[in-house]
Amino acid sequence: MLLSTLEFSLVMISFLIIATLYSSVGFGGGSSYLALLALVFASFFVIRSVALVCNLIVVSGSTYHYWRKGLLDLKNSLPFALVSIPMAFFGARFKLQENTFFILLGFSLIVAAFVLIYQTLIHKSAKPIISKYPPYLAYIIGGVIGLLSGLVGIGGGIFLAPILHYMRWDKSIKIAALASFFILVNSISGLGGLVTKATFQLPFVETLGLIVAVFLGGQIGIRLCLSNLTANGIKVVTGLLVLFVGIRVLAINGFLIEF
Repeated sequence: MLLSTLEFSLVMISFLIIATLYSSVGFGGGSSYLALLALVFASFFVIRSVALVCNLIVVSGSTYHYWRKGLLDLKNSLPFALVSIPMAFFGARFKLQENTFFILLGFSLIVAAFVLIYQTLIHKSAKPIISKYPPYLAYIIGGVIGLLSGLVGIGGGIFLAPILHYMRWDKSIKIAALASFFILVNSISGLGGLVTKATFQLPFVETLGLIVAVFLGGQIGIRLCLSNLTANGIKVVTGLLVLFVGIRVLAINGFLIEF
């Protein structure tokens, strides 16, 4: 076991809360998992592996519930996934230098924080108008986000959903379902990339505990989502926390700045 009992308990509680909050808006929580894991694990191979596994656990349950409710339109979701899957696989196989990884991770967390907050603001003001776009745009968006997802070890939904909300691609609940499916396929693809490149590393005890925590949190969160009980204020606070940790990871782990 790599963590002390106290550290492990605090991380488990944090992951349960993160999974609850993120699954309530169709996300897996990968950006925040990475942020926390960067504080307790030294190996970025372990960080990426654990984050992707936890992502997969959360969005598997969410995607299933969205599908049962008839909210997941696979026909409209597949164009995003078809390009993102190979791009996420390629990104995960690409071996980054450690400081390069943390710089990319830090920037990704900062962007993720802003888009999470921005998505919350859009939810309050956007009119229920659905716009039409050429089909090829879904492939482009999916490919770009898929590559970034594989590189840093997230599913990419936290980038995809705000973009689609801004573009008024579909109804909010259907965008959440699409984002959940997108994270699911990218997480599987990313894990495949790590495994084939021999960079998939999991500390058994910690991973098992975190899987239990995110499974419980994910089940709570998806039910809040489907019951329309999500609190926008909590999402903003979550975004601010991710922003803080992203800046810290970028400065300390990426640029090696000592405070």
